[in-house]
Amino acid sequence: MIAIDNTLLSEDLLEKKFVCDLAACKGACCVEGDAGAPLNEKEIHILEEVYDEVKPYMRAEGIAAVEAQGHWEIDDDGDYVTPLVEGKECAYVQFSDNGTALCAIEQAYRDGKISWKKPISCHLYPVRITKLKDFDALNYHKWHICSPACACGEKLEVPVYKFAKEALVRAYGEAWFEKVDEAAKLWKEQQTKP
Repeated sequence: MIAIDNTLLSEDLLEKKFVCDLAACKGACCVEGDAGAPLNEKEIHILEEVYDEVKPYMRAEGIAAVEAQGHWEIDDDGDYVTPLVEGKECAYVQFSDNGTALCAIEQAYRDGKISWKKPISCHLYPVRITKLKDFDALNYHKWHICSPACACGEKLEVPVYKFAKEALVRAYGEAWFEKVDEAAKLWKEQQTKP
């Protein structure tokens, strides 16, 4: 683990390679799994505030799920998550003509309807944050559905932390990310020493 300010980073974030390959996976991370996207307490209120602007981008099934379950729900672990459509995809998912899962929230953001891109957990993926008493632990979440992203990341030689740069800066700031980048360079030098 690498300590930077109030965070502890797994070395996997520096070592493992990752670049999303939507053409290959079709956005399976928005469909697979046993719960919706993790949300923090601030985000549950944001979801309620932006829902009317996001709703036109959603499918009828997603709207029905939100109206039946609420903008968010609490999963079996007691965490806030987005609701699911019949236990499958996130209620805020839309599908492209070729069947790729896309985020209705992000589409509303891209069209300038809202100023919130999407839940930070979605933006950060495959980085997962565990909030502890005195620090945040940042880890790489390996999931078989992301095998194409791992292969793409290897080909392009992009470590997880660089792939997630925009989201990490959103979560912790530019100065923090610069420290991570410097730590990654030092870590890499140590790995190549005989």
